Amino acid sequence: MESDFRSWLQDVVKPAALKEGVSEATFDAATKDIAIDWTLPDLAPPGAPKLEGPQRQAEFADPGRYVAEANFVALAAEGQAELKKHAATLDAVEKRFGVPREIVVAIWGRESRFGKAKIGNVAVRALATEAFIGARKERFFTELIAALKVLQGDHVSLAEMKSSWAGAMGQPQFLPSKYLENAVDMDGDGKRDIWTSVPDVLGSIANYLKRHGWQPGRSWGIEVDLPKDAPCTLEGPDQAKPVAEWRKLGVAGRTGALPGGDVNLMAPAGRTGPTFLVTPNFYAIKEYNESDLYALFVGHLADRFKGGGPIQGKWTTPKGVARSEIALMQKRLERQGHDVGTADGLVGFRTRVAVGRWETQNGRAPTCFPTADDVKLIGR
Repeated sequence: MESDFRSWLQDVVKPAALKEGVSEATFDAATKDIAIDWTLPDLAPPGAPKLEGPQRQAEFADPGRYVAEANFVALAAEGQAELKKHAATLDAVEKRFGVPREIVVAIWGRESRFGKAKIGNVAVRALATEAFIGARKERFFTELIAALKVLQGDHVSLAEMKSSWAGAMGQPQFLPSKYLENAVDMDGDGKRDIWTSVPDVLGSIANYLKRHGWQPGRSWGIEVDLPKDAPCTLEGPDQAKPVAEWRKLGVAGRTGALPGGDVNLMAPAGRTGPTFLVTPNFYAIKEYNESDLYALFVGHLADRFKGGGPIQGKWTTPKGVARSEIALMQKRLERQGHDVGTADGLVGFRTRVAVGRWETQNGRAPTCFPTADDVKLIGR
């Protein structure tokens, strides 16, 4: 296998890298000593069964567990200290990019515990391993080439370019392609150092959000009370409405006034959990990580830095439904004409709306979140 790996690096990766502007010297230095890292997850060597998704995500995650109060207490206190410590840098970041410091620091805290998390993999080795025998080779191959371009164009050494097992680099956890597009030299030393330079880390996060649609002067959203007669099937950015229309439906903020402009309902567990009205800035955060719960975590943590309290709504979300079973349910809903987004076993907002509409069609009070019984019944 190791000899096949070496041949693949020379015969497949090297020509692709050279075509993208990586020099032969850079490629040879980056790859001369690397071997397959058999400790990584998601590996699918020849002869192994084909995986439908990441091995480590076989079950659908519990939304309430992801945003449990215990997850915020320590991060909120640490983040407030970091806001004070780096106030001058954050002044400059806000002025340059127009992104609130609390949002920037919340992402920093979520991604690497404000730089304290251990990030121990050498990016090129991890990406080369996953691109050679990983379950998602195509995605990792692209990022491997991008990592070599980082080595070619930036002042970072192979040993310093540390990442997660999936190639997410440095304190902001940028994939190499995202680094190339978004990393900035905030401290002016001629390097885009997202591994050790706090100014570069904070500036790069803010630049990412700005480039992905952050609207200055607007919040991310607010937790709301959703009246029983207001349909949970109104969720999603494609159903955004002026705030006045939400007020007519009886929607009210739990911790303050509703945000202005067009906003949309976001209910990560349908009626089995808290509900929110969110602005387009919520989706700028989602560009950083394509997850409603991630964006909620970041927005709520930023509010906690400013003295906000816990999420008030309670989670009664059904548990124990396998991701594969959700995917089958989604395919059945698709056959009935419902838009579930992607039949990937994850309950995104389109799937939640589809479940709510199916419940309504079948004479049930819509909850917009599937139970284990629903998964078995839908489509049969």
